[in-house]
Order: sequence, then structure tokens, then C-alpha cells
Amino acid sequence: MNNEELKILTLTVCDIAKRAGSFIRQERQHFLNERVEKKHAHDYVSYVDKQSEQLIVTALRDLLPEAGFITEEGSATYSDEQYCWVVDPLDGTTNFIHRFPPYAVSIALVCGRQIMLGVVYEICADECFCAWLGGGSYLNGQPLKVNTSALSDALVCFQLPYNSNAYSPVAQHLVRQFYGRVASIRMLGSAAIALCYVAAGRLDAYAEKFIGQWDCMAGALIVSEAGGHCTDYNGSTDFTQGNSIVATNGIIHQELLDGILSA
Repeated sequence: MNNEELKILTLTVCDIAKRAGSFIRQERQHFLNERVEKKHAHDYVSYVDKQSEQLIVTALRDLLPEAGFITEEGSATYSDEQYCWVVDPLDGTTNFIHRFPPYAVSIALVCGRQIMLGVVYEICADECFCAWLGGGSYLNGQPLKVNTSALSDALVCFQLPYNSNAYSPVAQHLVRQFYGRVASIRMLGSAAIALCYVAAGRLDAYAEKFIGQWDCMAGALIVSEAGGHCTDYNGSTDFTQGNSIVATNGIIHQELLDGILSA
């Protein structure tokens, strides 16, 4: 696909993400917590996630019939097609359940290990972040650029994934390493939005482990196209097949990695 084709495709995916977001917003008005299911300890899903995913998959299948799917709730499959949609129909389900923003729809298109486009729609704020390869990053049509803060002035997000037994030592290490060295530390509850906030300069860095491809593929491209840098926890830029991501404004990336790797 050329740049213009990618741009048109991205803008169409923005419309699909907004339609799913509108459905989620409407369902939140009369949502009952009794309809929540537990996938694993502290990991929740509801009919809203599942129906949002079905809506998105149906629309994307019509848009690009030859593409496969990797989806959080498993409503579609990938069979080594050239193109693959990577979909999180509701990133931040725990936030959604508790009426606590942010939560979002996240959609990426991947070709091999190359992310071609990414769309993240933050439902509560009606903010649509998007990017296509070589085309820049945008928020509601306006260009995005990462911040230029040094580590001492950086606002950093360290999420706490569901796998608490495995990640707790890492989380404690990160707080010991960076609390007092950075401006402050935040936790948002949505990987996709944390990445977009790095792209928008609202955060200077974000790191998380034990996440799925659907959590970070779209947001990672949005960061990169806004001038930021993304790797896994080991510093590899080939992070699409792994379960960790570090995203920064680029300026503080190595310092952040050094702190992570000293665990």
C-alpha cells in the first residue's frame, strides 16, 4: 500500500473505532456489574467487550477481506495472511467497569512484523489518535509530537499488569529506581492510552510487561510516528512478537532501559 492508500484506510478505521466507542459509551449508561466475567485473577471481560469486538471484526472484514485477525476476545483468527488486524475492543475493561477513565478501542494493521497503521479511540474524552506508516501521528486531525523532557522532568507511567505474582518484584524495583528521579509516576489502566499520551507529550515514558499484542500495536506506531521510540524490556525494536514494551520521547529511553535492566 502506498502512503495515500494507508491514509484513507486509517481514516476509515477511525470511523469504525468511533462506532465501537459509541456502542461502549451507550452500554456504560445501564451496565450491570453482575454481567462481568473473570478470565483470570483480576482480569475481566463482559458482553460489551465481546459485542464491540464483533462489531469491529465485521466492519474490518468488509474493509479488507484478505486480512486475518488477532483479537483479545478471540472472535476471529489469523492463518498467516499477509495482513493482520490486531484488535482490542475495549482496552481498560477494569476502568470501564468502575466508571473510571480512560478506556479505549485499539485497532492496528500489521504486515509481517511491520505495523502499517494504528487507531486508538479514547471513549470518555472523544479523542481519536491515529497514525499510518510514514504519515505522522494525529489527534482528532491535529499533528502530534512527543515532549522533550529530560528524565528529571519526566512524567512516567508504569502500569501494573494482571500477572501480579510474576511482575510484583519488577514493579517494586521500578518504583525504587525512579521514584524521586522523575517528576512523577502515574498508572492509567489502559496500555493503548498510555502510549498515545506519550505521543501527545502528556507523558514522557511508559513501560509495561505481560501485555498482549492487541494492547500495544496501534499505540506503538502512534508513538513512533510522533517522534518517540519503542522497544521491548531488553531494548529490542522487534517487540511485536513479545509481551513487553517501553515507549519514550526518545531522549530518556536509554536511561529508562538502564533502570529496568538493573532489576
